[in-house]
Amino acid sequence: MSWSGLIKVCVGLFLAIALLAGGSLMAAQYFITKLSAPPPKPIYPNDKPTAPTKTVAKSKSVEKPDELPSAKPLPSGAFAGRVTQPIGLILRDSPGRDSSQIGGIEYNDKLFVLETSADGDWQKVRLQTGDREGWVKAGNVEKAAQ
Repeated sequence: MSWSGLIKVCVGLFLAIALLAGGSLMAAQYFITKLSAPPPKPIYPNDKPTAPTKTVAKSKSVEKPDELPSAKPLPSGAFAGRVTQPIGLILRDSPGRDSSQIGGIEYNDKLFVLETSADGDWQKVRLQTGDREGWVKAGNVEKAAQ
């Protein structure tokens, strides 16, 4: 073997080791970064939403704090109900077990049933506070006595 062949082999080995080490370091840094990020803060049903503070301009018309914004009107066929499932219900963004969970509703909470899915397995509900809307499994809500 000649000297030029030996140098080519050494340079090739050095480059291969450098590429493997660099790739391994980059992969390790990627996974460390992903694993060290804190998870998102969980949202619980009893958490109060934080409203941004309003700055009031100095004018003659001042907004009254007792007035609530108008709630969305209920569709025809909607009715008031309450949760009958003792462990509460999971509120989902669309009908189906595979859809994302967007919250929960506790036992005896009051809500409005807006519609029922075509197959009758899911009901679209709105909490009486009007802040959340989603789908729950049918059969766990009963019509509330007026």
